[in-house]
Amino acid sequence: MHKIEAKTILSAENGMNVYRGCTHGCIYCDSRSECYQFTHSFEDIAYKENAPALLERALRTKRRKCMIGTGSMCDPYLPAERELLLTRRCLELIAQYDFGAAVLTKSDLILRDLDLLRQINTQQKAVVQMTLTTFDEDLCRILEPNVCTTERRFRVLQTMRENGIPTVVWLCPLLPYINDTEENLRGILQYCIEAGVRGIVCFGIGMTLRAGSREYFFSALDRHFPGLRQRYAHEFGTAYEIVSPQHTRLMRIFHDTCETHGILHTPEQCFAYLNELPEPFEQLTLW
Repeated sequence: MHKIEAKTILSAENGMNVYRGCTHGCIYCDSRSECYQFTHSFEDIAYKENAPALLERALRTKRRKCMIGTGSMCDPYLPAERELLLTRRCLELIAQYDFGAAVLTKSDLILRDLDLLRQINTQQKAVVQMTLTTFDEDLCRILEPNVCTTERRFRVLQTMRENGIPTVVWLCPLLPYINDTEENLRGILQYCIEAGVRGIVCFGIGMTLRAGSREYFFSALDRHFPGLRQRYAHEFGTAYEIVSPQHTRLMRIFHDTCETHGILHTPEQCFAYLNELPEPFEQLTLW
């Protein structure tokens, strides 16, 4: 782990990442891709020591309130956050300056900051987003080895509901021949129903692979799913979008289930919700 001095913290879409790199070890992680130009080991976490100062400067100069997003590139609740407190300090500033927050994570460490999320949600709006991919706990420990499992994340969603904080689930990726099954999909959807999530972001049944992430993923297949690497190479080649043969059937189940239970279920619907602020504030774009 090493510190860096960032020049800016907020993107044009009002998103931020206070860390760069990750230790969750998810075998499918797109953030490992060469296009992101990491100059150090992906597990050697770079933390932006001046992130809170940069955020405060940005919030003080904004003309309109908006939602501030974090977690789209790197999880804001890596184990290092326990000591560094960068995400917490940023949430304190979001609360202080009366902005909204949309936080995406796979970690139950977010419960530490429940007090701030409640405060932000009372003043403006806080949305907690959790990634759920794998209902089977043993399989989850293979695909996402260094972070709490799906069942624990479900408990986090329940806690947020009990505290009046809305939630959105990211249902991705679903890996062909691994977790692209009806049983897996229905299990995750049942978790979402029980937790009362507001929306589910799902781009389809499949995944993306490109240089950097493909090699890491294939090495994991060799370790845990012998022979599957060769099947991927044969069926998908070097394609960026890897679409599951179960895509059409499972997406029908997904949309029908969400409709039945009143859950937002297109990316457009979910992103519109994530960007909304209570009146009278004007909506701004987060992504």
